[in-house]
Amino acid sequence: MQTTQIAIRATVLANSKKVWEFYTLPEHITKWNFASEDWMCPSATNELWVGGKYRARMEAKDGSFGFDFEAIYEEVVDGKSFTYKMPDGRMSKVNLKEVDGFTEVVVIFDAENENSIELQREGWQSILNNFKNYVESN
Repeated sequence: MQTTQIAIRATVLANSKKVWEFYTLPEHITKWNFASEDWMCPSATNELWVGGKYRARMEAKDGSFGFDFEAIYEEVVDGKSFTYKMPDGRMSKVNLKEVDGFTEVVVIFDAENENSIELQREGWQSILNNFKNYVESN
């Protein structure tokens, strides 16, 4: 079965060290890891090593829905990239590339079959945009 991959990106006005820390440390993840203002990420844990587990709780602020996003790291290149596998077998890779004090963040992920490609792209891009805004304002 062919898997559709979706790529999203953002250029963050910060060096790659700061971007890496804000993307991977749980105390920062909870501040940006949601697609819209009516959602939140009340908790996150991150074992950033091969075989380590990433977990982020995602919840609607009104309590109407919530889920745990989980993955296991397959590859980690400290400060530059990581790849993880979700429980359903889908993969995602995050790459950071610093150029002149800016950092390009590129996320490539396997699409799931429940939601449209466009909806998935918009949701993940909204989260990445929240990340960019959080880094640039802190």
